[in-house]
Amino acid sequence: MKFLTMDLLKSVFNVSDGEWKRVLYSFLFFFFLMSSYFILRPVRDEMGIQAGVENMQWLFTGTFVAMLVVVPVFAYLLRKIKRTVLIPGIYIFFSLNILLFYASFQWLNLSVISGIFFIWLSVFNLFVISIFWSFSSDIFSTEQAKRLYGPIAAGGSTGAILGPMVTSVLVEKIGIDNLLMISSGLLLLATIFINKLIRECRSDNERNLTYQMDKDIWSGIKMMIQSPLLRHVGVFILLYTTISTFLYFEQAHIVSEAFSSSSDRTAYFALRDLLVNSFTLVFQFFLTEKIIRKWGVAFCLMLVPLVAVVGFLGLAFSQSVYLLLVFQVAYRSLSFSVQKPAREILFTSVSVGERYKSKNFMDTAWYRGGDAMSGWLFAGLVSVISSLQMVALITVPIALGWMLSGKKIGKIFSQKIIKFYEVDRAGTDKNAVKVA
Repeated sequence: MKFLTMDLLKSVFNVSDGEWKRVLYSFLFFFFLMSSYFILRPVRDEMGIQAGVENMQWLFTGTFVAMLVVVPVFAYLLRKIKRTVLIPGIYIFFSLNILLFYASFQWLNLSVISGIFFIWLSVFNLFVISIFWSFSSDIFSTEQAKRLYGPIAAGGSTGAILGPMVTSVLVEKIGIDNLLMISSGLLLLATIFINKLIRECRSDNERNLTYQMDKDIWSGIKMMIQSPLLRHVGVFILLYTTISTFLYFEQAHIVSEAFSSSSDRTAYFALRDLLVNSFTLVFQFFLTEKIIRKWGVAFCLMLVPLVAVVGFLGLAFSQSVYLLLVFQVAYRSLSFSVQKPAREILFTSVSVGERYKSKNFMDTAWYRGGDAMSGWLFAGLVSVISSLQMVALITVPIALGWMLSGKKIGKIFSQKIIKFYEVDRAGTDKNAVKVA
């Protein structure tokens, strides 16, 4: 019976015998990480509305400034501390941060802490997830990533379903403050499994895991500018943040008009997250790997921009909260289940330095810089046009440009992989192909 079950799982998820432990530990690591985050996400979104939808661009700007501080500090630590020590230490550090917020909410009761928490959680979200995928690119090859990133990402989606459920069930019984304690504990559990993953992969990936970073803490920006692939990925991420920020601001306006009470808005956000993460989980378990392998990276990068074109056309005609919900569920579930794994596959073809420094810069400061810029752009358009529907219509050509950017990246990546395989067939060390 046990062997029959294993054979069935292998046929569904396309995992070989030697890969099971890595996939399982990665799944559980991502599961506890996302459970921790999604317990707090609905609270953050409500805090953003309470601060005033007309002031949200300031919160996005504060997040960007925080990222500008965090990125060079992280680059410096990468140079001084082994990644096998630094990465678990970062998750422990953030877990302690959550406990500090718990104490602040308990004893200080200052409204400014809500804004600080919004900014901190926005930094935490991108930073720890970027590190997770960078580490995954260390231990999986491009071929493995195409097969395994779907089920691994499903661990995060499973945790992202558990998080909102915990929040919706327990927030009335134990209060927001005690939810932070649960979130901190789940993040510590994630740390246990990244340590297991490090021990499991150390012998096979010693070269990647012990690679010494260069001394220039700003080299990640230089790498992004110099590499054709990374330059286009940077443009793609900037367009992605623009579209996502416009959708977030449209959501804030529509939801604040549709629901008058804080509890109703929080319930809407919890329902949104539950639907998004449920659909994402189904895709990641059963469809992501098949879509990537059959249709390719370019198709996966173009799919979500196409959804954005259709969705914003819909919002240009109707500002219905139900249309918004359908748009958000389709946009975010496909972003997490198809676009995100495809985008992470790109980084299996770059060097370790590019993977940690340029990728981390793009996923954090670059990403949040795009958020801040887009937030002010949205606020400016609304003040001039005074119509959310017209702003939605203006967003459509931006989404079309985003789609063309994804097509270009897919072409560059395919050429890069073909070149790697030609070098490999010529007799070059396979590890050099992996970390070239």
